[in-house]
Amino acid sequence: MIRIAAETPWYELFSRGGRDWLRHNQKVRDAVSSQLPELLSGGDLITHPRDRSVLVPVKFLEHARFRLAEADTQAGAGQGEGAPGQVLRPAQAHDGEVPAEGGSGDGEVRFVVELKVDEIVDWLWQELELPDLKPKRSAAMHDPEYVRAGWDKHGARARLDRRRTVKEAVKRRAMQEAPLAFTNDDLRFRQVVRRAVPALDAVVIFALDVSGSMQEAQRRLAKAFFFFALQGLRRQYASVETVFIAHAVQAWEIPEEQFFQASGDGGTAASSAFRMAQALLAERYDASRYNGYLFYASDGENASEDREPAAQALAELAGELNFTGYVETNGGASRYSSTQMAELFAALKEKPLPVGAARLASLEDVWNAIRGFFRAQAAQAAA
Repeated sequence: MIRIAAETPWYELFSRGGRDWLRHNQKVRDAVSSQLPELLSGGDLITHPRDRSVLVPVKFLEHARFRLAEADTQAGAGQGEGAPGQVLRPAQAHDGEVPAEGGSGDGEVRFVVELKVDEIVDWLWQELELPDLKPKRSAAMHDPEYVRAGWDKHGARARLDRRRTVKEAVKRRAMQEAPLAFTNDDLRFRQVVRRAVPALDAVVIFALDVSGSMQEAQRRLAKAFFFFALQGLRRQYASVETVFIAHAVQAWEIPEEQFFQASGDGGTAASSAFRMAQALLAERYDASRYNGYLFYASDGENASEDREPAAQALAELAGELNFTGYVETNGGASRYSSTQMAELFAALKEKPLPVGAARLASLEDVWNAIRGFFRAQAAQAAA
């Protein structure tokens, strides 16, 4: 008989094979988390094919085993309980051994795991524990679907409802003397009708400040945020289209592979990106069919003469879109509160409009920004 005490660790409730699987799975998750910046550094990560995979190196796991020690180098026996992962004896280099050279000693073994990008995103998304959004159903009709709509005495044999047919036969026999088992009048066939359904499409516009003040580290943080924001929306909508806008003084629509490498000189005029976003929405994406989102990344700087045009264009966009998010990629909290773009978004949030803003200084800030934006959208959808 096996007795399980209340203080038994949950880890010990699994079999040896189950514990090994849990350890391996945790090792893979740790490896993915530690190498996430490198995994997100690809040039076409956002619009990549769904079946794209990446290679992640993971430490090889070995079972504990007894090994006889050499009498002239080690003696004695260990006592007491050990904990998983505890280092009993650190590895020591032999005298005269030169690191990084070939030899016959034992070393750490690693193997490479090939994972699909969507699998990695699923893991991370479960850990974030984000709420499910309620997409706004538009008035436009999308592709029709066929739905059940009652029964009929005539129809295709493949749609014969046997249970309904038996019920009709039972009701008939209850009112007749010496009734037949089944008649043609007992047959019931499921009917389907063609019905148009509301469109659940979305367009996501990514706008990035590419002026000279934006450094490579700031671009990588913006890219990580853009990637996970898009993954969250793809879990809510049947079809999601993306648009990439880069701007300095002027704005350009460019493909993703050039989006995070683009750079410009001179000043910064955020209104150029907002006006281009308005023009693209009016030209390509009917507001009655598409749910619109805008995510903008900048270091917060903007030309003083562009403040009013940017505020006006941004307010018009925020009134049309489902949500407008802003992330500021700089490391100073006090500086963030005083930048022009942060002030513009704070003013829109007080109106109130569906907007959000966050500061990115590290990858952990990306997770916090994603949590904040999606929870804000869920609260607005529920209101």
